[in-house]
Amino acid sequence: RVSPILSHPAPCLVCSHVVPGVSSALLQDDRCVWTLVSPVGNGEALGTAERPPVPAASDLWALGCIIYQLVAGLPPFRAGNEYLIFQKIIKLEYDFPEKFFPKARDLVEKLLVLDATKRLGCEEMEGYGPLKAHPFFESVTWENLHQQMPPKLTAYLPAMSEDDEDCYGNYDNLLSQFGCMQVSSSSSSHSLSASDVGLPQRSGSNIEQYIHDLDSNSFELDLQFSEDEKRLLLEKQAGGNPWHQFVENNLILKMGPVDKRKGLFARRRQLLLTEGPHLYYVDPVNKVLKGEIPWSQELRPEAKNFKTFFVHTPNRTYYLMDPSGNAHKWCRKIQEVWRQRYQSHPDAAVQ
Repeated sequence: RVSPILSHPAPCLVCSHVVPGVSSALLQDDRCVWTLVSPVGNGEALGTAERPPVPAASDLWALGCIIYQLVAGLPPFRAGNEYLIFQKIIKLEYDFPEKFFPKARDLVEKLLVLDATKRLGCEEMEGYGPLKAHPFFESVTWENLHQQMPPKLTAYLPAMSEDDEDCYGNYDNLLSQFGCMQVSSSSSSHSLSASDVGLPQRSGSNIEQYIHDLDSNSFELDLQFSEDEKRLLLEKQAGGNPWHQFVENNLILKMGPVDKRKGLFARRRQLLLTEGPHLYYVDPVNKVLKGEIPWSQELRPEAKNFKTFFVHTPNRTYYLMDPSGNAHKWCRKIQEVWRQRYQSHPDAAVQ
């Protein structure tokens, strides 16, 4: 088994055996550091286990990787497999996404240096003094850092273009506002009363009256259907909706493409809001379920502008962008489902 440890510019392979074509090809590379997990393998692998330990400056390389990932949302060295990652590390092959903070970029470039004696903060570069004095840390008071309270984390979505804007979330305000069933937006709050939502009065059992198609991959349902109508809607979904396979036979209440942001990177996903309730997101190209936003009574949607909205959960904030410019509709539907689930049936468990 071979695993990369990215806290050192020369890749560190943790090996339980020699992998032909991978570890054998790198065994002779002096830039590689080797650790043998158990005394097995050939003599070539055993010999490399006696090389000098990783230098202390490897922590500075690790710091550079951590800062990069905190800002960008992904690690600096990414590839399809471990061997290709190693090659990128050896060649110092990485780049910065657009809008990467300039001060953070300068610091990362001074830490991700192949020569351990040239990294900002190492003994050969006058120690930690110059590192702590870097402009990236200008707001840090080092003398009493251990006595300071950590700053409160606020949901933040950096701008992706000149026409975009930075967005900050306010989860605490949303927690208090949910008693009044309000959706927060960048300019105003919208009540979710029945008259504001504008749901028409229904009659008969024509299930098509509940479905509002936006395009072939986007629609939403009104929630005023009966149990018999729900069964018919579910039969229609199972027979013709290509996303049915991902929702565990739950009725889809709203769906559509969104860009799921992680730092400075975004990936297109099909977002599926279902009964239960559940919020699934699927890779629309490879048709693979990528995950689910966990529901709880503390879940809160927050619209920031026409395209951008947050879904806050107790342990994470999900950053989503609706390319059609209907972020507020996602928030209203999520909150409508939240109200139906937690106000109509407060003691029921999430299915």
